[in-house]
Formats: sequence, C-alpha cells, structure tokens
Amino acid sequence: MSRRTYPNLARPIDLGPVRLKNRIMKNGTGFFWDDPGTGSFVDDRYIAYFEALARGGAALVSSATGPLTRDVAARMPGYKVLTDEYLPGWRRWAEAVHRHDCLAFHQLFHLGPMTPLLIKAPPGVSASAIPREQSPRPGFGVPRELTVAEIEDVVDLFAGAAERMRRAGLDGTELNGACNHLLNNFLSRAWNRRTDEYGPQTVANRTRLFVNVIREIKRRNGAGWPLIALMNAREVDLADGITLEESKQFARAFVAAGADAIEVRAEYYTWTADVERRESLHFPDAYFYPGHEGPLDPYVDGSRRGAGANLPMAAEIKKVVDVPVITVGKLDWEIGERAVRAGQVDIVSMNRRLLADPELPRKVFTGRTADINPCTSCMTCFDACEHFDEVRCRVNASLGREREYEIRPAAVRRKVLVVGGGPAGMEAARVAALRGHAVTLYERQPRLGGSLPVAALVKGDREDIAGLAGYLARQVRQAGVDVRLGREATPGTVDELRPDVVLVATGGAHDIPDIPGIDGPNVLTSRALHARAKRLLRFARPGTLRTLSSLPLARRVVTGERVVIMGGRLQGCQTAEYLFHLGKTITVVDPGTERELGEGLLEVFMKPYLLYWLADHGVRFVTGAEYREVTREGLVVRTGDGERLLLPADTVVTALPLLPDRAATVAMRGRGAEVHPIGDAGEPRLIVDAIATGARIAREI
Repeated sequence: MSRRTYPNLARPIDLGPVRLKNRIMKNGTGFFWDDPGTGSFVDDRYIAYFEALARGGAALVSSATGPLTRDVAARMPGYKVLTDEYLPGWRRWAEAVHRHDCLAFHQLFHLGPMTPLLIKAPPGVSASAIPREQSPRPGFGVPRELTVAEIEDVVDLFAGAAERMRRAGLDGTELNGACNHLLNNFLSRAWNRRTDEYGPQTVANRTRLFVNVIREIKRRNGAGWPLIALMNAREVDLADGITLEESKQFARAFVAAGADAIEVRAEYYTWTADVERRESLHFPDAYFYPGHEGPLDPYVDGSRRGAGANLPMAAEIKKVVDVPVITVGKLDWEIGERAVRAGQVDIVSMNRRLLADPELPRKVFTGRTADINPCTSCMTCFDACEHFDEVRCRVNASLGREREYEIRPAAVRRKVLVVGGGPAGMEAARVAALRGHAVTLYERQPRLGGSLPVAALVKGDREDIAGLAGYLARQVRQAGVDVRLGREATPGTVDELRPDVVLVATGGAHDIPDIPGIDGPNVLTSRALHARAKRLLRFARPGTLRTLSSLPLARRVVTGERVVIMGGRLQGCQTAEYLFHLGKTITVVDPGTERELGEGLLEVFMKPYLLYWLADHGVRFVTGAEYREVTREGLVVRTGDGERLLLPADTVVTALPLLPDRAATVAMRGRGAEVHPIGDAGEPRLIVDAIATGARIAREI
C-alpha cells in the first residue's frame, strides 16, 4: 500500500524576498514560560521548543513578543523586545531556528482595550472611548481614546520592535491586527467612532494606523524585510463589525503599503457582558462545543465542527491580492493539502497541532501521519495561557521541557512491569522502552486505552480521544513493549516476572456514597456505567454516539427516562452531557456550591460552555444538597435549609470524582520491586496529568 503524499503542502513558496521550503508555518502565540520578575528575557526553554519546531520541519515559525509598552510589560508575562538588552537572547533564538533551514519571524501586537482584562492596569486604550453599554466587549471596561500624538507613538513602538528583531538576526515580522487588539479597533466601525483622519468615514482613514505601521517597519528595515499582515476578515454577528467586502479593501491597502502576505482569521462577539461565556473563532472547534446553536456566518465553514472554518474567508481575500494568503483554525495536513490544491490559501498555519507534535511536518512529508501525536482540541494550552500559567499540552508532556525530557538511554537496563493500559500506563511504557528498559504491560481489558475509549464515546467528535488512544497504543507496540491484553496483574504476577520496577496505572477508585439504598436496582454506579458504555463500544465507534442515541441499545445504557446524577463536578457534568444525547431527562445534584459545579473542567470556554448548554437544554442543577438515601422513587437529599427533598428518578447514577486506588499499589509492595502509582491510581486528575506523571516517572527509572 503506497503512502499518502502531500505534494501541494510540500511545494516551496516565496513570501516577499524569502522562500519557505514548504507550506506549513506556526504563527505567534504566548507561552508564559518567562519570568517577568527578572525581565522576561528569552531563555533556553523557549529556544529549545522553537528549535524542536524547526527540526520538525516547519518552514516558518513566529514567536510572540510581549507587550510593547513598558507599563504593561512590567506586569504581564511574555518574552520582551523593549530595548537592545533583549537582543542577545533573540539572537540565540534565531540561530537555533536557522540551524534547521527554517525562517524565524516574530509577531508584534498591541492589546489595546483588552489590557485591563488580563492585568491590573489603568483603562486600556482604543480608537475611541466606547461606553460599556455600546462596547463589543463590555468586560474590557471603557477604554481611553488615543490622541493623534499617541497614535504616532504606537507606530514608533511597532517599528522600533521590528528593527530590533532585524538586528537580532530574525527574518521578518508578523503584524497582528486581528482579535480585538488595537490595530483592529481602528479598522472596525464597532470600535472606531473618531471624527479625525483616523475615523471610520473612509477605508483610507480606518487603515491609516495599520498602513503607517507597515510603511514605517519597511522604511526602517528595508524593502527586503518581509511582513505578514494578520487581520480579521469578518467580525461575525456584530453590528458595525468588519464585513468581508471591507476586509478585501483592507487587504489591498496593506499590500499596497508593503505587506508580503495576508493572514486571515475572524472574530466573533457574543454573550459579551459575561467574559466567561464569550465565544471565539480563534478556536473554531471550541465555537461548536458542545453543540453550537448560534448564528453561523455564511463564510464560516462548520462542516467539520470548526476545522478549517476560516477557509472560505481566506479564499475570498485571495481573489483580491497578489501575495500569499495564510489562514489558521484547527487545520490539519489533509484539510491543508486540499485547501492549497484548490487555491483557497497558499500557506497553512498551525498552532495547537504543533504543540502536540512539533515533528508533524516531517512526519507528514515522510509518510508517517499515523505517528503524529494528535491534538485532541482539549484547550489545556489556551486555558493556561489565559491564566498566565505555563502553557502545557495534554498529549505532549515534553512541551517546554524539550531538553530535560530528551529520550536518553538508561544507565542500567531494568525490568519494568506496567499495570494498566490507560494514558499514564501507555506513556510510561513507551518512554521506559525507548530508554532501553525491558517493559511488560498488563491490561485486563481486551484492548489498550483504559478509560479513554469510554471518554471518546462520551465526548464524540469534539475531542479526538480515540485518536490519542490509537496513537499511544501504536507507539507502545513500536517501542517494543510486551503487551498482554485481557490479563490482570496480581501480586503473583510480580512474583512470577520478578520486575525491578512496578508502575501501578490501574486508574482511580470509584467513590460510591455510603447511604441507604445505594445498592438498589435503580442505582447505576459510575463503575457499572463505565462497564455498560464499554459494551456499547462493541457496536459503535467513538464519535457515533449521537447517531446511535435513538437506538434501543443505546438508550438501555441507563434504564428509564428520568435520571438523577450524584455529583456535579467534571464527572457529573460530562455524564449529564452523555445521557442528554441518549434522550434522558436529567437532574444533577452536588453538595457543593453553584460555583463548584463543573470543577475540574477547564475554566476558559469549556466549563462555562458546557454548564450553560446543559442548563439551556433543561438539565436541572441542585446544589448544597446532602445525599440521604435512594428509594424506589428516586434520590432523597437534605437541602441547605434542612428541607427533605425527593428528586424523582427511574435511575440514580453516581458520578463523583475518583479516589486514588491505594489498594492496588499496596498489594504490589513487599515483593522486592520499586512500586510507583501513576496517573489516577496515585492522584486522580485529568488526562494531561496522567500522561505527565507517566512521562516523568519513566524518565526517572
């Protein structure tokens, strides 16, 4: 069988005076690995990740420099370029990228009105001081309108930063005028109410700041300095927002000013009074979670649940400019190849996929796409970014630790027994085997994955959990692990195999409340629900749950129509989503407060999206309730004011946070081997934590 090739993605392309060796790039994003307390200088950690990207085959990588103004930079993380003292670090960064035939760009941006949302600062600045009740983003507060002199200073800030980057040895600028940042404020009539030469009366006025920045960067660096202009092609569902016809005119103006490429994405404003509930097309797959029912712009492609959503807009921009057009938005190599072949875009930009696997381009071009570590669209990276935490990746524990986590041969080869084939167990087995250890993995189920297949069934096609399970299973076998399926490891197994190290990855223990009636016929424990869901998997592929929900087989996973779920944290809320798609009427009960609902879900996008969606679809939440007993009629609770309340149910489901499985760990001790619990067996948390602990422990053996 011949390997799939991607000739259009592999074809070189000129971007102004420079040539990209292929059509895959990474645009600028924040990582926040820096230390603002010591100046946020470029460090070895940042250099190592970008060198991994360059080594992995990307044609162009763009860093995201920190804030341009000193007052904001002092309080916000982000690798800075404020003065010449920052240049040595950027010079080392560029040299590392260049070692692998990769272009080194930098992204410049000005947060504008967004600043006070992120840090404690004076009001942000914007084209106009829009009153809160008229603002596209009321959560930003009322920005201060820039004076003409201050606008000219902004031009100098951008151009000065670009000039310093040229002197540091970088290759070009990515100018971010998208999102709701300052440059976009002047383009948009929703943000711009000025009456001077920067006002919204004409396209020339609206583009004046952006165009002046482009021209000044080119003047200081020479015509041979390439520049990518990043813009919103649409402000979707926003009164007076940017239209596609307007953005075509903007793009032509930017090219006339000297832009060598146009990068296209979109902005979507909704639920704007509630910052937590805001939606965004920066992550178009999240825009469709858990089931988007808002307006869908005709130029937003929703056919793949958001993947490639910006392509129709990019294709329209491409019709009016004669420079390369770039877009981003959950693109992969298949979508990218088709888009370039069809002439929709010239260059495909990826971010999250390159966090998950910086080797992605090389694997694509060498026929190894099955070995690409899949981005699961979990949003772990962006959630950390929004909180100014160190960005990490659910599936790639090496992110930000490339040198520390380089696979090195073990000093002494040891026999390792891994008990459990979930994400922690598989990652630990993979890494340990690659280091040269003799690894045996026992999994009592007939296939690898642990709880991942059930999670894939519940989450459907929104998160690529099935892809992650398949990837890990493939890597485990390729690493030479002795995999023994359908076999439960016992203390006797340790006696028989005599391993040096035992890694207990059996998963967490289910928390079953000790109340009267909990063992009744109308109670379905989380353990039993998992078992039933696994049986359903024999008839369904992950992602087909919504199709199967009308079938009697699927509906019988839980008996009856009325379901009460004990537990309103991550497990309970995701169980509610799962059962909703099976057509059940659901009540979620939790002893905590309303603020504790969904605890464990990511705070940005995912938690508010799911909680609001469940409530909007009739799921009832009862908080501050003490579980008292289960009767034939349902669950009895005591409310916060002492009232005895019966919640009618045909089935009561327990879905409480998992507990550490200490019994499994204790049972393996005392037999001459080191024993380490990993993943949920040690501390139940999230998939990202399970993979991280497996990766760490395996490197310590």
